[in-house]
Amino acid sequence: MIKRQSASTVAGLTVAWGGVLLLVSPAGRLLGPPGRLSTALLEQLVLWVLAGLIAAIVVFLEQQPLSSLNLQPFRWSSVAWGVFLAAVMMYVLIPALTWALRAAGIAGFEGGMAKALEAPLGLRIVAVITAGVVEDTLFIGYAFTRLARLSGSRLLAGAVAVAVASVLHLPNWGWGPVLAYFVTGAVAVSFFAWRKDLLANVVAHVTVDGMALVVMPAVTRGFHH
Repeated sequence: MIKRQSASTVAGLTVAWGGVLLLVSPAGRLLGPPGRLSTALLEQLVLWVLAGLIAAIVVFLEQQPLSSLNLQPFRWSSVAWGVFLAAVMMYVLIPALTWALRAAGIAGFEGGMAKALEAPLGLRIVAVITAGVVEDTLFIGYAFTRLARLSGSRLLAGAVAVAVASVLHLPNWGWGPVLAYFVTGAVAVSFFAWRKDLLANVVAHVTVDGMALVVMPAVTRGFHH
């Protein structure tokens, strides 16, 4: 049983981490020329396929329910806790980290944000939802819970899950945001370990990214008009 669990965990982590690694590596160019809308949409589709594969591994290989990812039935309390975490991220952590990066002379989120905002609004909305649902499912709901089960240490599992997820952001965001992701990721995983509610984490992620990539740009554009 232990060997079977270990094998299924290795398979799942290979899909969760390896799939995203391929997507952000030069191999991702197989989907089409960078910057093309069709390529970006295919990238989003691949991420959802990875999430589907993880769900299949959990149900069929591990023979576990999806609740083993701490995916609970919908509750309004999940939304409330997610909004609370998002507020902490947006109004405390991210401003502090942005200031720290600037003080250290390290490039922050500006370059990645400028690139992301070049995308059409519809694509940005899709990307925000995909990032919240898929990334949190792969990197927290699956990777953290399975590493914790495998190692017997939630601290070790959290450290590894956060480190890998942060570094996977490097190709698209650069080292400054990666350093910031180590902090925000640690907070997100700690919150998950406490609340054991994947939906709350998803709500927080979608809210933070949605404010940055959809809501605030629209408000700013409205002011300029």
